Amino acid sequence: MLGVKNKSDDNLLTHLRAGSGFPLVFIHGYLGGAKAWEDQVQAFKPEFDVIAPELPGYGASYHKKAGSSIEEYANQIINFLSQIGIQKFHLIGHSMGGMIAQQIAKLASERVDYLVCYGTGPLGMMPNRFETLDQSRKRLRSDGVKATAERIASTWFTNGKDALRYQECASLNDNVTTETALAGLRAMETWDGRDAMSSISQKTLVLWGDRDQSYDWTQPESLWTGIKESSLAVMPDCGHNAHMENPELFNSILRKFLPERK
Repeated sequence: MLGVKNKSDDNLLTHLRAGSGFPLVFIHGYLGGAKAWEDQVQAFKPEFDVIAPELPGYGASYHKKAGSSIEEYANQIINFLSQIGIQKFHLIGHSMGGMIAQQIAKLASERVDYLVCYGTGPLGMMPNRFETLDQSRKRLRSDGVKATAERIASTWFTNGKDALRYQECASLNDNVTTETALAGLRAMETWDGRDAMSSISQKTLVLWGDRDQSYDWTQPESLWTGIKESSLAVMPDCGHNAHMENPELFNSILRKFLPERK
């Protein structure tokens, strides 16, 4: 499924795509990739046209220049969806992808139907993260991308490096350069979506694993209380990558939230 872009159009982001029906778009997070959504693509393709793009600088889109701001990433996704003829869609964003999803809801509100803010918050600085973004930047420069990415990925699972899908997750960033990794940190730390929360009009699901070390409870709580039409789902005994730790529960929560389409 990966790499279904039109090879004659090098401006198109590489992406996973399967199924038919109303478009359902998944946006991955920092040091992630579209392949992290493969369980969701398989689960939802009987009901939806499922699309999971690789952000510029990540995965098979590694050759594209990474955005230096959340707004730039958001515009890249908006433009990509327009290129493939998608106008209206449900939108799910994880972590940094959740920031991008919130920004898309601000920039192209009329195109977003249902919104899912998963493992994310309204403040890019991520207060009370397992380490500050500046510490991650220093470790990135001293240890390199691979070692830093593997260390960070281990915090995304409750069982760390012993998690069943840790290695799969850690390998998603094999193509990420130091420039892309630094750009992502810069994009996150300069983004603040708190003022825009009250203007989000979509029905929104705030989804969070209760053992998330990247976002403490105050961040999803802010989204839940700040977005008018929002509901909350908390996944017990799950970390930041709850969709990989317990895909069955994650998918059932999404299916219950999303509207049925005939």
